[in-house]
Amino acid sequence: MKIKKSFLAVFIAAISFTACKKDDNGGDETGTIEITNGGNLTGTFKKDQHVIVRKGTITLTGYTYFEEGSSLTIEPGTIVKSSTSNKGALIMERGSKIMAEGTAQSPIVFTSGRPVGERQPGDWGGIILLGKATVNATNPTIEGGVGRQYGGNVDNDNSGSLKYIRIEFAGIAAELNSEINGLTLGGVGSGTTLEHIMVAYGNDDAFEFFGGTVNAKYLVAYATADDDFDFDFGYRGKIQFAVSLRDPEFVDGGDAGNGIECDNNANGSDATPRTRPNLSNFTILGPNGAANTAANHNFANRFRRNTAFVLNNSILLGHPDGGLSLESNGTYNAFIDGTSQFKNNILYALAAPFKMGSDVTVAGASAAAIETKATADGTVKLTSAAGAGLTNAFSLTNPNFLPATGSIALTGAAFTGDQADAFFEKVAFKGAFGTTNWTTGWTSWTPKTNTY
Repeated sequence: MKIKKSFLAVFIAAISFTACKKDDNGGDETGTIEITNGGNLTGTFKKDQHVIVRKGTITLTGYTYFEEGSSLTIEPGTIVKSSTSNKGALIMERGSKIMAEGTAQSPIVFTSGRPVGERQPGDWGGIILLGKATVNATNPTIEGGVGRQYGGNVDNDNSGSLKYIRIEFAGIAAELNSEINGLTLGGVGSGTTLEHIMVAYGNDDAFEFFGGTVNAKYLVAYATADDDFDFDFGYRGKIQFAVSLRDPEFVDGGDAGNGIECDNNANGSDATPRTRPNLSNFTILGPNGAANTAANHNFANRFRRNTAFVLNNSILLGHPDGGLSLESNGTYNAFIDGTSQFKNNILYALAAPFKMGSDVTVAGASAAAIETKATADGTVKLTSAAGAGLTNAFSLTNPNFLPATGSIALTGAAFTGDQADAFFEKVAFKGAFGTTNWTTGWTSWTPKTNTY
């Protein structure tokens, strides 16, 4: 572990280096701990321990915790490779703070420690941020075998900042139905910044939000096994500009992979606050009938278990089993009575563009009623993905998500009601892109062959 005390004399720094090397968790010392090129990030960092990772390549080993009062800063251009024999996961606990702000030219990359060409989904855990914002469960413990609680009553809680980040080949299951996702957010508050984050070849969900109020912009889910975006336990944040692209031949073998999956909680109770993500300008792309498409690719949107939602000004194309699926009486009623919104969207699915779950027993409920309301609210149902007019959206190695000249996606977005909020940029286009490709420079569509 290559560390030094930045504010002490050279001979004291050498002593500190030796002490930390004994227990690999920063010991009992307080102050600034630097990790330089070739060093290790591992163990548990405690109150008043402030780690700075200098630009270079470091190794993340095992479950690495930052407890309340500690912090982690990572410089732009840093590459964090996880051990695959002792799979790493970075856990920022309630009251800790991460400042990992890359740039478009120098993103921060979290990836597998395997050699080039051998990296696989599930090589390591992922990143977990835990905060003090409201959730609809009592003292919940984050999944993934981490054993740490999240949530509270501080909705503007600040867990730090993630900008221009790539998370590759993450996602491990500690036990059945208890996984670490690419980026897991438990009770994270609106004081936290999430912008320009890509999760690639994750072995579970790309992004999962367990309650909280954190907002985000410019998210990329690429080749996810399970769900691209998953919301539950009372999440009520806002997200604008997000894209997901699925690899037709890669999907979770034990579960169905959706663009969005959303629940109020695991048993669909009336617990409050109710899950209600406020989403605009998503582009959610399924396999679109490609050869060798794996069977478990599922819906563009799966809203279930008594959830509410807002999803407007978005493009949903190419999912094999459905476009907008509403499951449970509570979810259906919230859509019909206007608590939920699905407005000004462009939709194509290979089957059942509008779908109602078998558990909906509301009198008169039907998929046709869902379609009638959606189209009355400005959603356009297409007969093929080509009708959206995107340039080259389904390419796995060189996608171009921008609308081509004359595309119906270039106009028609609207921001009223919940989306009149200042957080939302009042753009004219639908989907995640207008005339600017905000993925340029910092994303990678060929992570298996990257040479770092």
